[in-house]
Amino acid sequence: MSRYREADVGKVKTVSIRDRKNKVQAAQNARPLQPGSSFCAFLDGLPRILAGQDLHELADGIAAAVRSRKPVLLMMGAHVVKVGLSPLVVDLMEGGILSGIALNGAGAVHDVEMAYFGGTSEDVAESLKNGRFGMVKETSDLINRAVQVGSEARLGFGESIGKWMSENPPPFHRNSILGQAYRLGIPATVHVAVGTDIVHQHPTADGSAIGDTSLRDFRIFTHLVSEIGGGVVLLFGSSVVLPEVFLKALTVARNIRGSVNGFVTANFDMVRHYRPRVNVVERPTQEGGKGYHFVGHHEIMMPLLALAVKEKLGG
Repeated sequence: MSRYREADVGKVKTVSIRDRKNKVQAAQNARPLQPGSSFCAFLDGLPRILAGQDLHELADGIAAAVRSRKPVLLMMGAHVVKVGLSPLVVDLMEGGILSGIALNGAGAVHDVEMAYFGGTSEDVAESLKNGRFGMVKETSDLINRAVQVGSEARLGFGESIGKWMSENPPPFHRNSILGQAYRLGIPATVHVAVGTDIVHQHPTADGSAIGDTSLRDFRIFTHLVSEIGGGVVLLFGSSVVLPEVFLKALTVARNIRGSVNGFVTANFDMVRHYRPRVNVVERPTQEGGKGYHFVGHHEIMMPLLALAVKEKLGG
């Protein structure tokens, strides 16, 4: 026998399962589908547990914001464009679901390349070997010139590119987020970190114009955030720049306006990062509202969310 004492489990006090509160009920289980089932059936068949329930709640929140004419803002990194989701973002703008867009600088670069040249995203590892990474002339000349002209007209960065596209239509203008936002009159702001984008490597880069237009975009975005009460803020694929921009915009909005609360936030990314979690999901909603985290590939999660919202609105 062991020389150590054991707990006397004979003294354990048990309870009936009928008296215990369960966090999971049979009614929440997934429902199997048959081939040819509708997306509505798929959505209703998701388990109402964890992310399955969160997706329903978020889609309901977006639909409610749209119905009550509250803002739905999309903050997005360049990866959204690179995985082919621009047509989806344009569709959500045209459908009256998105009321504002915020991109980082790389997002604008890829949007412009897709609009004018129908392709983007070079092989960085290969190009870096011989110093040719980011040295494409056409992209930089176009963006830097558009921003210079926009700065002279006192426009924001995103508006500068959108206006340039309206006056110099690219072959693939239909799928440009910045171009279509300008056409629709939806604010699309670009938040640049100087030195992070390939267009900054070129002699055509004008620091004063870049700073002027991007700072103006910060103030435009701050105004959008000041009206976010009852609305929704979505973040797809920016783990540093846009979470920081949002936090600063929110504090300026509260400083000027007072209470800016009661909104929903959601972060979508392939891994959980500190800044999106703290600066978008947790801190901004601590006095009202709710934040959500979703982990998964953008090329799957955004179409899933977009159609879920349309189903909620259609129903």
